[in-house]
Parts: sequence; structure tokens; C-alpha cells
Amino acid sequence: MSEPAVTLRPAKPGWSATPLVANGLPVVRPLPGIAFMCLAGTIFPLMNGLAKLMSESYSSEQVVWARTLSHLLLVLAVLMPRYGVALLATRRPTVQLARSCMLLTSTFLFFSALKFISVAQAASISFVAPLIVVLLAGPVLGEKVSLGRVIAVLFGFFGVLVVIRPGSSVFQWASLLVLGSAACYAVYQLLTRLVAGVDKPETSVVYSALVGSVILSFVVPWFWKTPERWMDVLLLCSLGALGATGHYCVARALTYAPANFVSPFHYWQMVGSVAVGYLLFGDLPDEFTWIGTALIIGAGLYVGLRGGKIASVALRGASGGPRQPSG
Repeated sequence: MSEPAVTLRPAKPGWSATPLVANGLPVVRPLPGIAFMCLAGTIFPLMNGLAKLMSESYSSEQVVWARTLSHLLLVLAVLMPRYGVALLATRRPTVQLARSCMLLTSTFLFFSALKFISVAQAASISFVAPLIVVLLAGPVLGEKVSLGRVIAVLFGFFGVLVVIRPGSSVFQWASLLVLGSAACYAVYQLLTRLVAGVDKPETSVVYSALVGSVILSFVVPWFWKTPERWMDVLLLCSLGALGATGHYCVARALTYAPANFVSPFHYWQMVGSVAVGYLLFGDLPDEFTWIGTALIIGAGLYVGLRGGKIASVALRGASGGPRQPSG
């Protein structure tokens, strides 16, 4: 007897990270999920490397403007034909504006820091963002945070201290800009959670770049430098395309496998950052950067995997399945 035909489809249309569904059940395809997450971890360092390269000739304001505006135009070109002006309709305009401002600030701080520190060092410090989310999830979202996860966060911050080594001769003040960027990105993620069940994901994608594009369009004339080569124009415009593609790959990864499974492969970004830093600038991380990065990634993996386990236990309990003890 032949097996019944199975139809694969997204549970909802659009760019949302909605799992594939077969006959009413979610489909887990780990290999494509891993591949898309690793691809994102390769694209983001390339974008950061090009941003560092462009920052040698252009102001941070102009580089961030090019990254944000090109991202916005690409997203509008893809989504507007389908959704029209309804794409801009939001039930939480204040939150959307706040999250967009947080993303703009995070990007500006990160790109500004890239003028002074390596791509790999910046990436390693930025990995602390998920740990900051854990600390803020309680007061902002009312989520309970276990003692084990708090201890993991402290280990992660110790890893940051190992990377930046405050008080030593190798300390670079720009590392603090990356730390500020990670904090702003953590707030951005929390605000994104607040609108996740209210606005369409496509609307949130547009607002992520909309406010930054508008604000910087008024600011950038004061810092404007006309590109001397068409290659510079191409590279500046590619920043937004690379950013949008990277985020799309993350969303695609989440359609194939659960977040707690594919998220650890996000740390492939460190490998990509080292490769890009070496190929474009001849930079290689020292042993302290590797040690600190290992501590940060280890803490992030514990927090992420532990959070995924807690979520799966809660789902089994809600569906009437057996509950397992959580530590």
C-alpha cells in the first residue's frame, strides 16, 4: 500500500519564522535549519567587514544610513506588492518606534566601534546580547529567571572582561561601544517580543529599518561625503542587502527546526568573523579573545538550551503530556 501524499506548507504566509507543517504536524528538518543558520553566520561577518572597510573612508553616520536605507528599500520592494500600505499598520506604534530606535542605536554603536577594533573582537563581545536579554526579561516581560541562568550570565560577563581586559595596555575603549550595542540589541529583542503577537512579522521588519532611515536621512547631509568610486556605492548599498539576507536566513532556519536546536549554530559567526577579519585586514584574535569568547558562547549555549528545555516542558504540560522536573 502506498503512503498518503504529504503536503508541506508554511503555517502562515509571509516572512515569519513559522515552522513547516505536514498534515497538521510541525516538520523538523535539522540539516536545512543548520545550513541556513550557518549561512547567516557567514553573511553577517561579511557585512561587518565591509562596514569596517567603508568606515575607513566614510563617517559612521553615512555608513549606517546606507545600511539602513538599502535594507528598507529592499524589504519594501519585496513586501509592498503583496501587502500594500497595510504593511505599515501597527497596533503598538510606540513600541515599534522604540524598537526601531534601539536597533538604530545598536547598529551605530557597533559600526562606530569597528573603526578601532577587529571584526572578531567586536563579534565576540556582541555575543553577550542574549545574556542581557535574560537579565532584562524579568523586569520587562515578567519572566522568571532561574539561579543557574543568572550564574551563566555572570560567566558570560566575565568572558567579556577577559576579551576587553579593562585596565591593561591592550584595552580599547571602543569595546565599550560594542557592549552598549549589545545592550541596545537586547532591548530591541525584548520589544520585538512585545509586538510579536500583536503586529504581523512583516510589519515589524519594515519598522526595524524605517525609523533609522528617516532619522539618518536628516542627519547624514551634515556628514556627507560623495563616493569617489562606483565600487564604493555598490559596497555601501550591499550592506543593507547582506543584512536583510542574513535575517532572512535566520527566519528560514527557524522554519526547519526549533530555535533551541538551531540557535547554537549562530555562533558560527565567530568563525566567519575571524575569516573576514584576516582576509580583509590581516587581523587574528589573540588567546585571550578566544578564551573570553569560549566563556561567552558557553554561557549563551547554557542559557539558550536551558530556556528551550523549559519551554518544551511547559508545552508538554499544557498539552496534557507528561511533565519532567526542571532544575
